[in-house]
Amino acid sequence: MPNRSKGSPVGRIYLDNNSTTSIDPRVAAAIEPYIREAYGNPSNLHSYGRECAEGLAEAREQVAAFIGADVEEVFFTGSGTESDNWAVKGVACAVGPGKHIVTSPIEHGAVLGACRYMGELGWKVSLLLVDGYGRVDPEAVRRALTDSTALVSVMLVNNEIGTIEPVRKIAAICHERGVLCHTDAVAAVGKIEVAVDDLGVDLLTISGHKLHAPKGIGVLYVRRGTEIHPFIHGGHQERGMRAGTENVIGAVGMGKACELLRNEWREDAARMKQLRDRLERGIVERIAEIQVSGHPENRVCNVLHVTVGYIEGEALLLSLDLEGVAVASGSACSAGEGDASATVEAIGISPLFRNSPVRFSLGRDTTEEEIDRTIDVFEQVVGRLRDISPLWTNRSG
Repeated sequence: MPNRSKGSPVGRIYLDNNSTTSIDPRVAAAIEPYIREAYGNPSNLHSYGRECAEGLAEAREQVAAFIGADVEEVFFTGSGTESDNWAVKGVACAVGPGKHIVTSPIEHGAVLGACRYMGELGWKVSLLLVDGYGRVDPEAVRRALTDSTALVSVMLVNNEIGTIEPVRKIAAICHERGVLCHTDAVAAVGKIEVAVDDLGVDLLTISGHKLHAPKGIGVLYVRRGTEIHPFIHGGHQERGMRAGTENVIGAVGMGKACELLRNEWREDAARMKQLRDRLERGIVERIAEIQVSGHPENRVCNVLHVTVGYIEGEALLLSLDLEGVAVASGSACSAGEGDASATVEAIGISPLFRNSPVRFSLGRDTTEEEIDRTIDVFEQVVGRLRDISPLWTNRSG
């Protein structure tokens, strides 16, 4: 049972679902047999191995059905970060040295880090500008392509501000020039339709712990015929592309989560949007000098990203946590680095607001009562911090 904080009628409130989600009880039930009894190695031919191999195969089918792929195009990995790295480095190794990658400055650190690494190895990397909503212009992609461009990687949904990127148009432009297109769909799954044929992408990343499956499991979709090198050598697992004994528990959990989402995500998304809009209205109406980031329409249902003027962001997050409200400043993988978010900088947030970003990311279990409590707490905490902030008291001078 969750802990209940004193003085809060709804207990602790978790609004950081873009960092990680709880494991769905039905997912937990699906993986329990693979923790207790079905513990064989799926590479073995005996009955213990076969039952795990069957569970792995079913999970692959469930993921493939959810994103509209063939089972042979679904590869299990250790995380979304690994999948992103494999997409970039695997294509680069397959194509050969000294080519060109196009991406954006608001990508997840896994993509940006992999691209920087390829830059160190002699690849040219182009970072596209984004507009004030964090949107990549497909025509900017077209202009950036050269005869040496091998890969374009643009995320489907920005995990910090929730903006939906025009990936379908970007993929079509890439294919006009024979360029591969990858999208990180980690923040999109369960919030919008994610269908690989509709998007037209060649590679797509998803992560288990962002969709109510366990941590430590990811997927890279690789369209049939796409040239990509193996990511880990040493064994035959994942059809020779990712060696090492498979994480059967994680894969089974991810498969079950995808099966559930296939039937439930639209209803969940509609409810999360109503609650997100309620949260946004309450905060904007009751707190001055606050900015909402992300596209007003082309934004996923569960994300509200705001920047609060004249206070310090770390103090704001810690104060909210002391009141029982868990939120984030941005990507969990960038937390603790101390620098301003690359996304916040890229969309042009002013320095007075840049140091206090707050991302509320709702989940399918979020309640109206929790939203109303969060609005009250947020108003109180911002008021207290501004009372002791010299930037607030001197703002007119």
